[in-house]
Amino acid sequence: MKLLSPAISILARMRLWRIEKWINHPQAAQREVLQELVTAAQYSSFGKKYNFTKLFNVKEFKKAVPIQDYDSLKPYIQRMMEGEENVLWNTPINWFAKSSGTTSDKSKFIPMSEESLQDNHYKANKDVLSNYYKNFPGSELLTGKGLVVGGSHQINKLNDEIQYGDLSAVLMQNSPFWGQWLRTPELSIALLDEWETKIEKLAQATANENVTSVAGVPTWTLILFKRILEIKNAQTLKEVWPNLELYLHGGVSFVPYKAQFEKIIGAPINYLEVYNASEGFFAAQEKPNDDGMTLFTEHGIFYEFLPVEEYGKDNPQTVGLNEVKTGKNYALIISTTGGLWRYLVGDTIQFTSVNPYRIIVTGRLKHYMNAFGEEVIVDNSDKAIAYAAAQTGSIVNDYTAAPMYFSEDSNGAHEWLIEFEKEPASMQAFTEALDAELKNVNSDYEAKRHKDIALRMPVVHKLIKGSFANWLRSKGKLGGQHKVPRLSNERSFVEEILSMS
Repeated sequence: MKLLSPAISILARMRLWRIEKWINHPQAAQREVLQELVTAAQYSSFGKKYNFTKLFNVKEFKKAVPIQDYDSLKPYIQRMMEGEENVLWNTPINWFAKSSGTTSDKSKFIPMSEESLQDNHYKANKDVLSNYYKNFPGSELLTGKGLVVGGSHQINKLNDEIQYGDLSAVLMQNSPFWGQWLRTPELSIALLDEWETKIEKLAQATANENVTSVAGVPTWTLILFKRILEIKNAQTLKEVWPNLELYLHGGVSFVPYKAQFEKIIGAPINYLEVYNASEGFFAAQEKPNDDGMTLFTEHGIFYEFLPVEEYGKDNPQTVGLNEVKTGKNYALIISTTGGLWRYLVGDTIQFTSVNPYRIIVTGRLKHYMNAFGEEVIVDNSDKAIAYAAAQTGSIVNDYTAAPMYFSEDSNGAHEWLIEFEKEPASMQAFTEALDAELKNVNSDYEAKRHKDIALRMPVVHKLIKGSFANWLRSKGKLGGQHKVPRLSNERSFVEEILSMS
């Protein structure tokens, strides 16, 4: 271990010249990626259907292949899960990343080829590590172990050779030998199915390790941290893990959680956001406090960007990197080495910079509130929640919101369900601060709130601790990558959670 860590850190630094190349020439990298994708899959069932052998540039590719979603690719994926080869991709698919999403009870099974593992997920992880050493040359990150608060693993009973699990489980099962040595806990604990048992075993197994980095969804990571403090009878994590220096987060905005992390850790560490989904590893911050995540353009994924106003049209038009603008909402469209072709991921992003290309995730196509023309997205609500918490000295664990529609005796409003770690002294003050910051960050919301004509003051409910976990448990979605939907344009989530509170 002592000899291995310096060797890996040297290899990580050696990757920097390649990183600089694709950052400085992203469009050339993307053209090369698309050519490699189309060439590799030209004799697959999908490639034959859309004449990949005759596609020689981006324009022809977009003209020939329609935009796909999971439902349109599902028949192909089902064939692959039953063992058929050369369907969407030209090499065997023995792994699928299971993603249940947040708006449907049905699971999605995302194909994971060897190329998508090696040339996307693992390469992107190496680049995150390389950039980290570039920015923190004195780091001792690899002298300790990395704790991944990940998902579960199951065997797909349809075929003995084909397996599936949450993304983190698939990556852990397939990681190189040195990855096993640098991770904690042992695989049998990391891949447990039952989440509440898993948290306890994770805490017991890692409380006495030399943990230098942690990665995971903030909500479940906080639960683990609190249990570890109980076990060690400690006030802060730095007492337990004095060499902890990095937390990698993604999946949900970190804005509402950062104050809790800083308090529970008890000393400054580095925080980096990564955009790593079942469909691919798309982007990551190069260093803390960057104004977005650098888009990975040489990692087996070809990107297109769909202006959100095009969503739902019969012939939606996408743009490439050369046409994107900062501050504009786009839906992400990807083609990958796993056989996803012009696939609508469902996330919305904005570019914060075009030199280099940096992005932030602003929400989901179906996660927003626009019942009155207010167009509130998750980026707006996260900022407003963080502002209201800061103004009132409170700490928010989680939240969801939905519109309250016009009735005979009242106009519309937004209804918020909020679970606090530390409650505000005044819910009225919290509500007013929330409303004020929404007005500040969203001019459409501000216009609709003018004199309460379209929207009146938000209605905010304070939930008891555990309400969201109980709701997730009732849906069979407790733990792992499952999370509470932040915003919805319809009321089913809010009404279900209120009925259980």
